[in-house]
Amino acid sequence: MDFLLRLSRLIDGLNERVGKTLIWFILVTVLISAGNAVARYGFNLSSNAYLEIQWYLYSLVFLGAAGYTLKHNNHVRVDMIYSRLSRRAQCWIDIFGGLFMLLPVSLILLWFGWQWFLESYRIGEMSTDAGGLIRWPVKLIVPAAFVLLILQGFSETIKRVAFLKGLISDEAEHDSHLKDVLKMVEDELPADRGNRQ
Repeated sequence: MDFLLRLSRLIDGLNERVGKTLIWFILVTVLISAGNAVARYGFNLSSNAYLEIQWYLYSLVFLGAAGYTLKHNNHVRVDMIYSRLSRRAQCWIDIFGGLFMLLPVSLILLWFGWQWFLESYRIGEMSTDAGGLIRWPVKLIVPAAFVLLILQGFSETIKRVAFLKGLISDEAEHDSHLKDVLKMVEDELPADRGNRQ
């Protein structure tokens, strides 16, 4: 189980980094949107590429942060009953939901998303709008996002099983170890060390 908990920490670290990176893409999307509005209404200039890059970035943030959102337990749920249950009962519900709902649906969407991307890449699909962008990069977001979501679902299941076995007292204990792992990874990265200090 120690190996699985270490793996869980690595997955958590990956999705934490992805999520914190994607936060900046929200700012980029807002700036592009504002610039596009100023150009369109202030100078009567317009570009389909600027419109499309907005929804490309929005798709990246929305789909790419799904694993990060799951890690922080911030997905929308109706928990009128769940929140009143014991922590052990909640863990059993999370394990069941992860294995029998999240995993199968995510695997199906990963499979079809990958096929969708491959076909788009194979034909060099372009936007049908004048001045639009190539399509395959945005289609790659779908399978990549579901890989991250599947990994995080696996990590959450590991943590719930570890809690039920009494190996961790709560996810907070697991998260404290995650901070140690992130610190070790940052110490190992030589690039831009001086810039971050």
